Amino acid sequence: MTASVHAIYRYPIKGLSPESLPRAELLPGQPLKSDRLYAIENGPSSFDPAAPAYFPKQRFLMLMRNERLAALDTRFDDTTHSLTIRLNGEVAAAGDLRTAEGRAAIERFFATYSADELRGPPRVLQGDGHSFSDVAAKVVSVINLASVAQVETAVGAPVDPLRFRGNLYVEGWPAWREFDLMGQILTVGGARLKVVKRIVRCAATNVEPRTGLRDMEIPKTLMQAFGHMDCGVYAEVVAGGAVAAGDRIGEAAPALPF
Repeated sequence: MTASVHAIYRYPIKGLSPESLPRAELLPGQPLKSDRLYAIENGPSSFDPAAPAYFPKQRFLMLMRNERLAALDTRFDDTTHSLTIRLNGEVAAAGDLRTAEGRAAIERFFATYSADELRGPPRVLQGDGHSFSDVAAKVVSVINLASVAQVETAVGAPVDPLRFRGNLYVEGWPAWREFDLMGQILTVGGARLKVVKRIVRCAATNVEPRTGLRDMEIPKTLMQAFGHMDCGVYAEVVAGGAVAAGDRIGEAAPALPF
């Protein structure tokens, strides 16, 4: 059973476009660099950039409720922190998210684009060292492509793996192998990750990730076909290192303390 990294993705702004990476440097106890680095506040959230803390995803624009986000093509530049938003092939907004002017340009766009879904003025949020993940722990999400293929069979139609918005997509495992690895250590490239939690799926997976159409019922299908609503696992980085597409994945039980 030889497994490897098929693809690596990050999501710099929560709910917006995935970005493919050829490689990534994983750091102990941290998510993928720039993953969910920013979010768009939907109504007052009490988020404090000086003391960033976990908030449930309902406080932000996100695909579970705001599927039109998937129709946007967004690109984030690590060096300049510039976000460019394209709609129907045309640049609709752009701005440096580190500046008040840049954030205001993005906020103005969402004030119009998402007007009927907003509970208050949209606000670009960021906090040093913070990731706007769906869970409080700083983790990397791992998706087994064979499990996605099983979901596809149950649905009876093609299922884009990007519906699951994972960081590491794995090929070579049998379907649902990831659930057998709870508590175990994965060696991925130069890094080591501990599998800590199954990912319970929400209605965000019902949204086609390129068109924004809500065209499937993935959580319902998971429950009906497999008796659970899980697909993928979260893993904590316990030893840092470089990870690249094509890297083999090893498995080992964690050492027991004396």
